[in-house]
Amino acid sequence: MRAPPVRLAIKCVNRNVAYLGAPKETNLAEVNIDPLALRKALGTFATGVTIVTTSHQGEKFGVTANSFSSVSLQPPLILWSLAKSSASLAAFANAAGFAVHILGQDQQDLSNRFATKGLAKFADLSFETTEDNVPLLPDCAARFECRTAFQYEGGDHIIFVGEVVNFVHEDKEPLLFHAGRYAATSRAEEDEKLDLLEENLRSDDLTYLVAHAYFQLLNPVRTRAARAGLALADHYALSVLIVRGECSLKEINDLVNHLGLSVDLASLGEMQSRGLVMMSEDGSKDGVITLTDAGRALMIELIATAKAREADAQLHFGEGEARLLKKLLRRFAQGLEGLDDTTRISRHMDLMMAAARGDPEQ
Repeated sequence: MRAPPVRLAIKCVNRNVAYLGAPKETNLAEVNIDPLALRKALGTFATGVTIVTTSHQGEKFGVTANSFSSVSLQPPLILWSLAKSSASLAAFANAAGFAVHILGQDQQDLSNRFATKGLAKFADLSFETTEDNVPLLPDCAARFECRTAFQYEGGDHIIFVGEVVNFVHEDKEPLLFHAGRYAATSRAEEDEKLDLLEENLRSDDLTYLVAHAYFQLLNPVRTRAARAGLALADHYALSVLIVRGECSLKEINDLVNHLGLSVDLASLGEMQSRGLVMMSEDGSKDGVITLTDAGRALMIELIATAKAREADAQLHFGEGEARLLKKLLRRFAQGLEGLDDTTRISRHMDLMMAAARGDPEQ
């Protein structure tokens, strides 16, 4: 039987999260998670394949998904998305939590089982369960037990953000999915393909291409931030606070000034009046500034929006191409650091002016 449609825009579902002025005062639960160990566990995911499981009204549910991404280490948050057409949507939307299993290279049959509609997915499987009866599958590359923090609509999918409360991982090759099929490419073979791709890369106006890609990638985030009444400098200030926890105004500006932005007491006061930040009582530029529950929830939504946009953008690339793009962008950024050669700039200006006048090539 097909599950009834689920209608929601943004839904805060974790009792420990307050969203944009909702009448909740508690913070995300304090969980003893080692950020470095969590980063290593999350790093086992390529573009790969996961199985997400949950339990609702005494019934177990599981789906195969490759929309998994890390969101934050402190607090420990991950996200994944599920199609609105999925028969399991109502169960995941109403469950208190779920488990994400990053599959190993030897678990292709398990991936196919949970991707097949109508199959008794847990029949004859060996697994454990959490206290909430969520199934935990064994022998995966990594597994994350999560409380559902919130859900929001992302096109034809619902994006689930979960707070990691426990995790395990093993040193094994992950199952990869590339170009519509499973892949078992070794790292050496993949690096060889990357080198071949790199040799054949060509571009036209690099400045335009980089800027155009940047603005297209962040457009949904800027739109959502604007709807929330955030100027660009405000958005970056909140980004600093969600990473640092608490800062003074000077510390925030030390991190955003290089972007040509500046945050002042007036803008912080405006965000405080809207319940997004909390400033120390003296209200000075050296006072301590922290995020409120509403501010943290807004930033988590913006981060989730950015991650979903990034995942959508990478659908146009194969695994090797996506890794190569990141590799080249890192190298490009490193090459720009410290460059301030006015002589070369002047030389390029002279050439451009000569071309405009129709002078012979110099």
